[in-house]
Amino acid sequence: MRQQENDTHRVVGKVKWFDPIKGFGFVVADEGGPDILLHANVLRNFGQSSVADGARIEIETQNTERGVQATEVLKIEPPAASDSAPLADFEDIDPEVIRAAPLEPARVKWFDKAKGFGFANVFGKPDDVFIHIEVLRRSGLADLQPGEALAIRVIDGKRGRMATEVNAWEFALSH
Repeated sequence: MRQQENDTHRVVGKVKWFDPIKGFGFVVADEGGPDILLHANVLRNFGQSSVADGARIEIETQNTERGVQATEVLKIEPPAASDSAPLADFEDIDPEVIRAAPLEPARVKWFDKAKGFGFANVFGKPDDVFIHIEVLRRSGLADLQPGEALAIRVIDGKRGRMATEVNAWEFALSH
């Protein structure tokens, strides 16, 4: 069934790749078909500046002269963990403590994807919060931008205050 231009279509699929520097990436639909362009502006409208490769995603799409493009992100689920083993930073911490940590509002201080970590500041608290790239990936994100608003779960760990989960700020408002 051929879709008319300007008609939207809901699609569930997987992020093939997304590059926040280039400002776009592609989604592969579960139903097959051509790769779907996911532009950074569409992702930002959902409240995120990046998305992890392999993340599950539900989007509205539209056929255009340049191919199928995402027009709205409806839902993102982190990629399945390749193994369920806890991160080394959290292996000595009771999983209940990690799950019980409240979501806290924070802003990204800096994040270096190449180094694999960065820091955020929780509003009203002086200590920096360490964010490991694997925590970011398991949360469905690929990168963070300075000043980006987040909702994070924080525990006291081996490296001081550490994020165990990272969400877009809009996620916290809806959960």
